[in-house]
Amino acid sequence: MTVLSAAALYTGINILLLFLLSFRVVGSRMRTKVSLGTGGDPDLELRIRAHGNAAEYIPASMLGLIVLALLSVPVSAIHVVGGVFTLGRLLHALGLSATILWARQFGMILSWLGMLGIGAYVVYAALV
Repeated sequence: MTVLSAAALYTGINILLLFLLSFRVVGSRMRTKVSLGTGGDPDLELRIRAHGNAAEYIPASMLGLIVLALLSVPVSAIHVVGGVFTLGRLLHALGLSATILWARQFGMILSWLGMLGIGAYVVYAALV
């Protein structure tokens, strides 16, 4: 596996997660017949926030992975930071969507660690 294909793997997984979370929002909107906002529906609000949270965190991190790949870092580095971030996003989405507090909390910690690793490695790789 090349470094770019490793970055593409995590980018693809995260895009599919965004799609799934978006699909859940649309399904809930159709069920509740609420086109804007939440209409006071707690399930719709939860689904909107699960999707919104992912949409807030995923793009910058995937851009960072691609930049790392373009800077030719070792493929193992992409797997470590991309894997930690992606596992965190999956756990957070599960935890927030199903109100499983430990998964949400641990998922957020992993997401932050992945982002920190990606950001720090981008700066390091750019300077060496």
